[in-house]
Amino acid sequence: MTRGKLRIYLGAAPGVGKTYAMLDEGWRRSKRGTDVVIGYVEAHTRPNTIAQIRDLEIVPRERWAYRGQLFDEMDLDAVLERHPDVALVDELAHTNVPGSRHEKRWQDVEELLEAGIDVISTVNIQHLTSLNDVVERITGVVQRETVPDSVVRGADQIELVDMSPEALRRRMAHGNVYVPEKVDEALAHYFRVGNLGALRELALLWVADRVDDELAGYRDRYGISQPWETKERVVVALTGAPGGEHLLRRASRIAARVNGELIGVHVRATDGMSHPRPEGLEVQRQLLDELGGRYTEVTGVDVAESLVDFARAENASQLVVGASARSRLAELTRGSVINRIVRDAAPIDVHVISAPRPPGALPPMPGRRRLVPVSRRRRQIGWVMATVGMFVLAVALSPLHASFGLSGALLCILVGVVAVATVGGVAPAVAATVVGGLSADYYFTAPIHSFRIQRAADAVAIGFFLLAAVAVSALVDRLGRRGLQATRAQAEAEALARLAGGSVLAGAEPLPDLVAELRRTFDLDGVAILAPVDHGWAVVASAGASIDSPERAAFSAELAEGAVLVLTGSTLGAEDTRLLSAFVMQLRQAQDRMQLETQAASARELAEADTLRTALLTAVSHDLRTPLASIKAAASSLLSTDVAWSPTDVVGFAHTIDAESDRLTDLVSNLLDMSRLQAGVLPIALRPVALDDVLYAAVASLADSGSTIAIDVSPTTPPVEVDRGLLERAIANVLSNALTWSPAGSAVRVEAGVTDHTVRVYVIDQGPGIPIDQREAIFESFQRLGDGTGAGPNGIGLGLAVARGFTAAMAGDLTVEDTPGGGATFVFSLPRAVVAAEPAAPDVAPAVTRTTS
Repeated sequence: MTRGKLRIYLGAAPGVGKTYAMLDEGWRRSKRGTDVVIGYVEAHTRPNTIAQIRDLEIVPRERWAYRGQLFDEMDLDAVLERHPDVALVDELAHTNVPGSRHEKRWQDVEELLEAGIDVISTVNIQHLTSLNDVVERITGVVQRETVPDSVVRGADQIELVDMSPEALRRRMAHGNVYVPEKVDEALAHYFRVGNLGALRELALLWVADRVDDELAGYRDRYGISQPWETKERVVVALTGAPGGEHLLRRASRIAARVNGELIGVHVRATDGMSHPRPEGLEVQRQLLDELGGRYTEVTGVDVAESLVDFARAENASQLVVGASARSRLAELTRGSVINRIVRDAAPIDVHVISAPRPPGALPPMPGRRRLVPVSRRRRQIGWVMATVGMFVLAVALSPLHASFGLSGALLCILVGVVAVATVGGVAPAVAATVVGGLSADYYFTAPIHSFRIQRAADAVAIGFFLLAAVAVSALVDRLGRRGLQATRAQAEAEALARLAGGSVLAGAEPLPDLVAELRRTFDLDGVAILAPVDHGWAVVASAGASIDSPERAAFSAELAEGAVLVLTGSTLGAEDTRLLSAFVMQLRQAQDRMQLETQAASARELAEADTLRTALLTAVSHDLRTPLASIKAAASSLLSTDVAWSPTDVVGFAHTIDAESDRLTDLVSNLLDMSRLQAGVLPIALRPVALDDVLYAAVASLADSGSTIAIDVSPTTPPVEVDRGLLERAIANVLSNALTWSPAGSAVRVEAGVTDHTVRVYVIDQGPGIPIDQREAIFESFQRLGDGTGAGPNGIGLGLAVARGFTAAMAGDLTVEDTPGGGATFVFSLPRAVVAAEPAAPDVAPAVTRTTS
């Protein structure tokens, strides 16, 4: 019986559409006359996936009881008995319920293929065994269900189902992958953009390797004999020790990237003793088999030699070994296996893979730091004290040789040696010891004023003095340098903490702050940053003494864009390099930040200008051209001599020209008003204005719209402190918008209310209303409700933006609220004018109603 063919849809991540693609392929084959059934499909309650099943036949599932619950599994026997041409089996890596014929679903698929049934299946990249540990490190999620790479690589066809991270996250947000209550958690964890990008890259690399395999098979089938390089072989050394699984997976990825063969080898010792088999070796053998590699054991006395000989015999190009676990003492006494492998393996590339650090383990301790050297000035003082000072001390003590004796003199000289060691270090102290010992012999031992010693006790005393003085000098020098090191380390730590905390870079001008911090840390006379100009240097930032040229500085370091950091007033040693490098790095980052801020500001200006230009072009190309086209059509019709127009038609054309001219005037006026607002050149003349006069003028400026405007404003309403023309235009724009969105025959009401300091004007319509999340967007330029950008039905989306801009320019505010019963209410908050009391007027004025047909 011919074995069936396997087609796999490989997904870069969950939710990219593998099951949808599988069902679509099955349905297309069914329409071509192929017998297709669904063995198992997991739709995850996704409507689009369920709809894709269409009229495909579904083999009933088998129900299994496990731990008090019922589980649905594919009925393998039923599919075999049905024996279709093609079976659709979802989720290849699925683990079956305990008690099933096979542990894994891919084993069910193997049985279907052996029965001659073609299978179309799906699997995600994170379920491949070779990538299991990588996916866990990327996503932090352990994948319990895996499928051997050999099963997937053995498929007749593999098709990658890919989707950009942003598109997949949008699918998630729209509820097309998970139920709404799980979306936020998924987006914040597994479905982060970084995770999805890494999974996508893994999938592309894996599929690229598969393409190389297919190309090599094609060349073999057709006997293409052009020269090819020898196939890469990667040998990995297995010991059964912990961490071998990590080593195997790394070796597998190396082999996959070079399209090579993976070979695992274990070296058995032949020292005449029986060694037990390592416990972890069998686990590593099974993992190697799942990764598609082969296992070999060799015997040998020398492990390094055996590994290298085996790699050469296999014509291997790369050898992967784990880092040595031997101690330093063991490496000194027994040698280093890795060093011998690296030395003897040429030209084979050797990869030494370190073992992963156990969770919670502390990082290795840094090596011991060299002691801080004594400054040059102190060493010079120490040498003077060791030579001249010790001799002067001996001469000063010489008159007291009778009372002091040799022991008292040596004790005083030892104090001088300690002083020299404290100031100049151990070298001057050793010299001081020699000078002091000779001086004691010359002035305090018989015969006096001679370097000969008569008594053996005096020679022993001077000898022990020399030993004690050298030892004490070394200890004093070490303690002193330790103290200097601690002080320097504390200052360095404080400076690094300030730099790492970002407080220095957080300022608006980070370069002067960093320069001042650098001068304070190293106690310098002057620090400056110089930038090259035409024929010299310009000071960008400085602290302390002025420096105008790098040639006049004691130290200089290059920064970005040709700038130079210069220092004066102190000599910096090698021990200051690390801290100084940190400052230089921070200065470069500050320069980059300033440059990026400049570029970002320029980019923002360009983006705003581009957005405005694009919107303006859109408005000009569509909304302004529409009334022009109507005017042109009406005028052309009137001028045409081919048709005898009736008087009614002529009047109609005239009305069209008049109405479209008014409409065009409004559009151009709004564009000009917005340009003045954005340019900040809007002239404003504030004076007390009667509100009802402005309202009537605004209504009179509107064209007929088929709706009614009802003004209910009391004549006693206080005047407002505004620019009459600007307020009239603002109210007219809002009224025009309300008329546009109001249903035919409904009224737009205008009311007013008074508070202590403001007068509020309410424009109320009964239209569709404005959602809360769009109430600020409608006041932006070229915005309208419904499609996000562009114009309203009769405008270019500037009316409300101009209205708010005019209102804000008069120290007022324009907001929008819900209308009870449906619709929108625009609220003008205008400052009250302080004027003398006016004659009394009726409490309630009749409403003025303007009706348009």
